[in-house]
Amino acid sequence: MQMYISGEWVDSPTVKEVRTPYNGEVADTVPEATEAQIDQALAASVRGAEAMAKLTGYERSQILNKAADLLEEQVEDFAKAVSLEVGKPMWEARIEAGRMPGLLRLSAFEGCHQRGETLPIDTHVGSAGKFGMTIRVPCGVVVAIAPFNYPFLLALHKVGPALAVGNSVILKPASQTPLSALKFTKLMLEAGLPEHGLQCITGPGSRLGDALCSDQRVRKISFTGSGDVGEQIAKVAGVKRLSLELGSNSPLVILPDADMDKVGDLTAIGGFVNSGQVCASVQRILVMKNAYGDFLDALKPKIEALKIGPPEEDDTKICAMISEGEAVRVGEWVNEAVGAGAKLLTGGGRNGATFEPTILADVDPDMKVSRDELFGPVVAVTSVDSVDEAIALSNDTTFGLSAGIFTQDINSALRFAQEVEAGNIMINWSSLWRADLMPFGGLKMSGVGKEGPRYAAQEMTETKTVIFHGLQ
Repeated sequence: MQMYISGEWVDSPTVKEVRTPYNGEVADTVPEATEAQIDQALAASVRGAEAMAKLTGYERSQILNKAADLLEEQVEDFAKAVSLEVGKPMWEARIEAGRMPGLLRLSAFEGCHQRGETLPIDTHVGSAGKFGMTIRVPCGVVVAIAPFNYPFLLALHKVGPALAVGNSVILKPASQTPLSALKFTKLMLEAGLPEHGLQCITGPGSRLGDALCSDQRVRKISFTGSGDVGEQIAKVAGVKRLSLELGSNSPLVILPDADMDKVGDLTAIGGFVNSGQVCASVQRILVMKNAYGDFLDALKPKIEALKIGPPEEDDTKICAMISEGEAVRVGEWVNEAVGAGAKLLTGGGRNGATFEPTILADVDPDMKVSRDELFGPVVAVTSVDSVDEAIALSNDTTFGLSAGIFTQDINSALRFAQEVEAGNIMINWSSLWRADLMPFGGLKMSGVGKEGPRYAAQEMTETKTVIFHGLQ
């Protein structure tokens, strides 16, 4: 496939193979942008920002809604691209692609509802004959950097709101998963987007990221990915608006009054969808001591029932991780924990890039599998003596993206919601749950800013204050 820069589909002297993680076969090749092509994309985006800002909100909404209609007809094709590049089962890829038409329509709606306000200037001394108001304007050039785990969903969470409010966008997909982003760029052009309104540039983030994020022509950066890369972006960005959705090691607290069968079912989803490669995936499970055995007894058979297989089979629940190297890393973390005293309850094996769904019990909270972001199909289970200890351990981390609790006690649920330091709190569900319309983002080292079309649209615009003087 070619990348789209400055109104043209182009190649470059260097290409990269995109391999499907499950079997290592070459799915396609994509260019790796040169420095000159990066500069071309930035220059074109300045022109694109001018063109996008001249469109009315109605015109932009018409384009996004037409794109949603086109996408609705191509959900299966996009799902195949996602499954191919990520290695996730087709049923998961269909869910991801199937959410996108609604996300585009929601972005179009929110783009038409950006409001300023009138200011009570007459309450200020010496303000007679003056009138004040605010207006919201596009940021200009937006760089959107998407991750590999949800290459379509998380790209559109950035691109949709940015276009809806009149920005131009340079979309930089993860180097492992560029296919769905390139297909989407083509679809947006078919929907009538100005030629420089959206560009899709491919290549290694280590080189493209710094060049794009440090450039003064860029006003807004929206990034989803690792904490290390997020910190690097913050260092090189300079004076820009940033939305950074970074890592996590989400806790799930289980109190004795929970329905263990339901908890087991939802943990099997929350900890193992996409082979655990989800920023809000359940990683640390903190179980009250008098429910510990019952929980493990309920969870183990559900995890062992998760079928490992090829992505195209409907009953496959666990497929490949993004690479064999990542699967090797997860195995090293598991072995380290077992060597330090954790109990391997089930799983722990690896075949290429596929890692078995794994439960580690009796995990010390100071172990790496509990303290750092694992990002794999493993849950670490720890016994706690009280709600106070569960809340304290939930907060004993540099991360703060999502957390969940299972209980029928409203007081414990409210305490958890108020005291746990996470941007998204789930009561009687796993930490993984997300609706596209809700504000989504983390606290602490899990990032800054919020996604969700209404909230992203606000962050993709800036406020001007306008004062009229000398009114009669």
